Amino acid sequence: MKIYLDIVGCRLNQAEIEQYARQFRSQGHSLVPSPEDADLAVLNTCGVTTAAASDSRAKTRQIKRSGTPEIILTGCWATLNPEAAARLPGVTRVISNDEKDNLVSNLLEIPPEIFDLEPIQRQPVPGARLRTRAFIKAQDGCHNQCTFCITTIARGSARSRTIAEIVADIQAVSEGATKEAVLTGVHLGSWGRELSPKLKLSDLVRAVLKHTNLPRLRLSSVEPWDLDADFYRLWEDPRLCRQLHLPLQSGSKSVLKRMARQVTPREYGLIVETTRQAVPDMAITTDIITGFPGESDAEFSESLAFIQEMNFAGGHVFTYSARPGTRAARLPGQVPHPVRKARNAQVRKVLETSSREYRAGFVGCSLPVLWESAAGLGPDGWQASGLTGNYLRVFAHTPKDVWNQITKVKLTSLNERGLVGEIL
Repeated sequence: MKIYLDIVGCRLNQAEIEQYARQFRSQGHSLVPSPEDADLAVLNTCGVTTAAASDSRAKTRQIKRSGTPEIILTGCWATLNPEAAARLPGVTRVISNDEKDNLVSNLLEIPPEIFDLEPIQRQPVPGARLRTRAFIKAQDGCHNQCTFCITTIARGSARSRTIAEIVADIQAVSEGATKEAVLTGVHLGSWGRELSPKLKLSDLVRAVLKHTNLPRLRLSSVEPWDLDADFYRLWEDPRLCRQLHLPLQSGSKSVLKRMARQVTPREYGLIVETTRQAVPDMAITTDIITGFPGESDAEFSESLAFIQEMNFAGGHVFTYSARPGTRAARLPGQVPHPVRKARNAQVRKVLETSSREYRAGFVGCSLPVLWESAAGLGPDGWQASGLTGNYLRVFAHTPKDVWNQITKVKLTSLNERGLVGEIL
């Protein structure tokens, strides 16, 4: 059977379809880069915003128009709206998040234990989801009660995979020539708290670095309140990428309180200061929501000033989207959509400025780059694009294809797309 895999949404969704890819391949099925060639398509949907939900529906219809005879939907949007998902053209099955870990075994009518018999080497998912980096699911669900978040409802309470399972996954992707793995989860920083004995994320990271030869390990989003002094010692191993994604959501103390976030701007600022002192050149990126219910002009100005003060290396800005079932959707003072979008644009501008300043500081430096793409330029060679450990986008000309290789690069200049360098 020819399988097409795709996602809408987060890195955790990417990690899950990469696991499906390994499982399908282990049973003799092949992966195809486009739905036109597929006998079956599996789409991992997202419902975190109304835009993501709309994209999930649109992508399903697009797959149907391509002629794929069978479509399976899973993920957050499909879990929250199973009847609507089942009614979409071409959808033959809807798999909830509670059942998605066994999606392949149930579909093929085989016991899930069969996938544990031997490691399944990773091959990148073909097509739009082609990645040099492997996304590894470390945990799922969340105990936090942020008032804006639908993901907790869609994915349930926090639960961790064991160290042995995660290390085995990373060993398997290493055997498949993967150079970098990204540990992902809904609330990654909570990893291990419900295990017996109780463990911390730092225990997992140390185990991965100790028991695998992976050249690079990266962490996805980590809540700022999950960091402690011991956590920073992890970067004594140079294989751990110098990037931390610390969601802020707002720089206003009162807005953060309405969001039920477990941090104040002052506390967040101290965490950022401690991080930069402990790990020089760390890229600190973030998430921001604009137009949260009740966000006044004064609160937005406070938030914008704090975001400027933090000098983030980059970030994602989301226009607040009311999600049915969340507490924030019932809060008074819903901000008009044009105001939300205008504030989004202002925050983006601030982040673009601080991101450029951060990147400019590395012109003249030499850093290792993992090349993620390379386009042929005929007799002139290749135009390669890749990322440094601290998440700097780098472009360089090369006489040969360097995809999925790590090479040292002298960073010579900065343009609108990113840093330009010369391979050493």
